[in-house]
Amino acid sequence: MNLDVLYEDFPIIEGNRLSLKKIEVSHLDDVFSIYNNDRVFEYCGILPKHNIETVKNMIGHFERDYNKRSRIKWGVLIPGSSGKLVGIIEAFDFNSKVNMVTIGYYFDENYWGQGFATEAVQLLTRFLFEQVNLNRIQAEVMPANENSKRVLLKNGFLKEGTLRQASVWTGKGIVDLELYAQLKEDYKP
Repeated sequence: MNLDVLYEDFPIIEGNRLSLKKIEVSHLDDVFSIYNNDRVFEYCGILPKHNIETVKNMIGHFERDYNKRSRIKWGVLIPGSSGKLVGIIEAFDFNSKVNMVTIGYYFDENYWGQGFATEAVQLLTRFLFEQVNLNRIQAEVMPANENSKRVLLKNGFLKEGTLRQASVWTGKGIVDLELYAQLKEDYKP
């Protein structure tokens, strides 16, 4: 695992339709649009945020977590003049003993069903396997979150099982989670 690729300079990941870049205060309105929507977090262990100042402070927390090397959040942007941030994708819980990481993502509801989550996961997966040299990437998904499961399956992740009553998620209590993962040996660019 080469974490220096992640933490020397904030990595920018470019794709055909999307760019994964650092979330800045200039993205506040777009980030607030995501966090202010209860439906976005229906299947997440995150509570929606209905106060724009709270979201502004969170952007500072993203930077703090990055500097602590504990978590990295990218804004998912549509390149071009608008530079619209349509989602957030993250990597966290780096485990150097087994060379793995957990990913998560959430998108502005206005951009659901357009393939942006699938492409963002594809870009991040490629980067984590090819540049960071991870062996395993995993994601935990609430069983009812069919859309997220489809995104992972399209990207070559396999359902490994269900963790019954295995986690406490904010606002949800104790939840079951389905575990999806991909190993580098199974990765097909």
